[in-house]
Amino acid sequence: QQRQEGAGIRAINNVVDVTNFVMVELGQPMHAYDYDQIAGHSLTARRAVEGENLHTLDDSERLARGNELVIADSEKPAGLAGVMGGLESEVTDSTTAIVLEAACFNGASIRRTSRACGLHSEASGRFERGTDVTATIRALDRAAQLLQEMGACTVTQGVVDVYPVAKEPVHVTFTAEQINSRLGTEIPAERMIEILEKLYFKVSPQEGGVYSVEVPSWRNDVTFMEDLSEEIARIHGFDNIASTTPRGNVTQGGQKPLQAFADRVKLALTHMGMCEEVSFSFTSPEIFDKMELPEDSSLRNAIPIMNPLTDEFPLVRTTLLGSVLENAVRNLSRKNEDIKIYDVAPVFYPKALPLTELPREVVKVAGFMTGRRNPVGWSNDSAPIDFYDAKGIVEDLLEMLEISRYQVEAGEYTAMHPGKTALFKKGKEVIAAVGELHPKVAENFGITKKAYVFEMDLLTLLKYTVAKSSCTSLPRYPGISRDLAMLVDENVSAAEIERTISRNGGKFFAGVTLFDVYQGKQIAAGKKSMAFSIQFQSNDKTLTDAEADEGFQGILEAVQKEFDAELRG
Repeated sequence: QQRQEGAGIRAINNVVDVTNFVMVELGQPMHAYDYDQIAGHSLTARRAVEGENLHTLDDSERLARGNELVIADSEKPAGLAGVMGGLESEVTDSTTAIVLEAACFNGASIRRTSRACGLHSEASGRFERGTDVTATIRALDRAAQLLQEMGACTVTQGVVDVYPVAKEPVHVTFTAEQINSRLGTEIPAERMIEILEKLYFKVSPQEGGVYSVEVPSWRNDVTFMEDLSEEIARIHGFDNIASTTPRGNVTQGGQKPLQAFADRVKLALTHMGMCEEVSFSFTSPEIFDKMELPEDSSLRNAIPIMNPLTDEFPLVRTTLLGSVLENAVRNLSRKNEDIKIYDVAPVFYPKALPLTELPREVVKVAGFMTGRRNPVGWSNDSAPIDFYDAKGIVEDLLEMLEISRYQVEAGEYTAMHPGKTALFKKGKEVIAAVGELHPKVAENFGITKKAYVFEMDLLTLLKYTVAKSSCTSLPRYPGISRDLAMLVDENVSAAEIERTISRNGGKFFAGVTLFDVYQGKQIAAGKKSMAFSIQFQSNDKTLTDAEADEGFQGILEAVQKEFDAELRG
């Protein structure tokens, strides 16, 4: 008892103390069962049945998931294999006959069971790291010897040993030159053999300076020559190995174009006052529900993780917005209510489930904004962020990336308000989406303030960015500006009118800007007033009013024809 308590294990009774003592002495965990409490007087190792009750020695009851390994009698589990024994068959003061059981379990299986049950023990820790498969009989004999020597029992003759595939000894070959070349040393072969034999390796010389080493059965970590070199270096002493400068070909590192472009996007968003967040690539079905994804949405086709870090994140994410929204909620719950965050990270789309090949990895850019537009200060107002702040972030980013000639139109996008969402398009391809967070999604996440989100595909942005920047000199000649105010149907978008103006502005057309939109008492129902500032300019001369009027007249005729526009004075 004193020796095992010195090893950090409390004393319980003579039988359990002996099994714990042998575990510390020989490294082999074992368990003692009350023979009379074993149904059918038989024990077997099997997988648990889903929903089966696991009642362990800590007096806790757990329902099996169906993949745990148990030691069972003829009726029920008698113990959680490699982790903890069962309560019903434990050794008590009334026990008159016991069965000693020792085994060598697969370390990965015990680790999964221990983690799934939230139960760690001295035995599971040893099995997870690997035990000596040849030591089980020796450990049983040692335990029986100790019990008999203390007069606790009479040992019956014989053991039941199930060992269908005996472990073959592991042999590793090496030469002194190989070891010295790897370590950068000049250790004699005789010294190497001396070190290995002291560590219970059996060394046999072969022809040509080759040595064959039989690895001890308990050294499951030694399988290659490199492992032997580490053993020799450890005993020889790292301080006795001279420091040398590594030699090799120097290869200049570099980033892939997509990685460099991602850094460029991050820098641009950071310059605009947003903070980068870092998130795990994992998600859960609950996130899809909160985002109000339809049941048939392809985004729900997520890859399940075989060994998730926690039960909360069993899937690999298919949308970056879910991760951004989770981090936003975490900030809001800590009273950080003025948030401008973004993330540049991959999402994963499987080609088929279950996986037969690697999924398609797509890098996305997503952002979230809510709270005040400006920091708190006596000279700043408390105006909240609105849709145009988020839209402006996207527009400024595209401008910094030198992406132009895109169209902006109303549309629908995941988790965004259908009436307050803008899609940035090049032709029919969506390069960015920005909008107010859908009220139902905001409610599901517990976000009570107006919030705005955006999402982009990094590879799509890279495709349309200008590979080589160009610049032009500032205009030498003054331009001419004309204002155009008109009444149009309320369903007509500014983007449609701007495209028409651009097509019909003539050779001196330089740009158009929307500066006023109005709907009110003075405007007929179903109509709206829109006012544009149109610029005309030449790089070769000063324009005359007649030349500007010619382009302006072409614009008037086009908008009247295409939109049935009514000009306002």
